[in-house]
Amino acid sequence: QVTLVESGGGSVQTGGSLRLSCVASTYTYRYYNVAWFRQAPGKEREGVAVIDLDGVPAYADSVKGRFAISQDRAKKTLYLQMNTLKPEDTAMYYCAADPAPIEWRFLLRKDEYKYWGQGTQVTVSS
Repeated sequence: QVTLVESGGGSVQTGGSLRLSCVASTYTYRYYNVAWFRQAPGKEREGVAVIDLDGVPAYADSVKGRFAISQDRAKKTLYLQMNTLKPEDTAMYYCAADPAPIEWRFLLRKDEYKYWGQGTQVTVSS
């Protein structure tokens, strides 16, 4: 069993920055695909960024060039640096992990991930 705990959410104005963190209960990230998802009210949960089993990052088109995913294995922590935030980035942000290999084209699909955190809220005001 893997427990994931997110933190770092908050309220910022358009153009601001936040860094989200996700701490794992076990030494997880070396052997897991790890990802950030988000869900806005009334919308489906969508993939934002992922680091696959080979350590290669991938991003949703909507956040490319603004968000950066990274991990610190010594601290068992996954990060999401979010810059140039927009009101449409407002959502609950979740980290997720799964040990199974995932096809590249499915890395940002929520159904591919077994373990989830409880979420941290990000609100961007105009």
